[in-house]
Amino acid sequence: MMDRTLKAFSLILSYPTPELQRAMPEIGGVLVADSRITAAGRRALRPLLETLSIGDIYTLQETYVALFDRSRTLSLNLFEHVHGESRDRGGAMVSLVEMYRDAGYEPATSELPDHLPVLLEFLATRPFAEAQDTLADAAHILEALNARLVRRESGYGAVFAALLQLSGAKADKAAVAELLEEPEVDPDDLEALDKVWEETEVRFGPDPNAGCPQVRDMLSRMETPITPEPASHAAE
Repeated sequence: MMDRTLKAFSLILSYPTPELQRAMPEIGGVLVADSRITAAGRRALRPLLETLSIGDIYTLQETYVALFDRSRTLSLNLFEHVHGESRDRGGAMVSLVEMYRDAGYEPATSELPDHLPVLLEFLATRPFAEAQDTLADAAHILEALNARLVRRESGYGAVFAALLQLSGAKADKAAVAELLEEPEVDPDDLEALDKVWEETEVRFGPDPNAGCPQVRDMLSRMETPITPEPASHAAE
């Protein structure tokens, strides 16, 4: 059974399109009706839901790119925050791809497998207890992203706060502080952005278990095959 809330968050965190805008009334209805999110959390989502519903699509796309594509500290690729561009990230990525395939899931996207919207769409097909465990493993990343987005007065922060609520976990303060130590770069400063991204390329080692133990433990909890379902652009 599809978890419509996780699917809705997957769509909201995807690149804005006219199709997404047309689906926003249904997506918003799913989120405001989910009692797993506190009333305050649901209220906090409303400004973003309204903006995505009626905002100028080009402005929405420009904002999205500036936030998530041009700012490494706000990257939606989760392993970026754990491994950067190191070899460990390559091993963890291979493990994640294998986990998807073992579950019968083949993402219909060109995004990397650790891209949060991709992971959320996958988790939407899993029993909630398993999805919750995975979100809990990423709690410190979710909290750090929330803090950075709140600092920028972005409505997207409410999404990460809600995901943290769904995880049922409290983020480790030391881990969050460590992530927040990385300085933010002005997305309009192209020279500074180039320097930030000048790191070792991702290398996929021959051993699919080359990723860190925490990632392997996270993935090992999801072993029950599921019926493949292609990615879509509307809430199920």
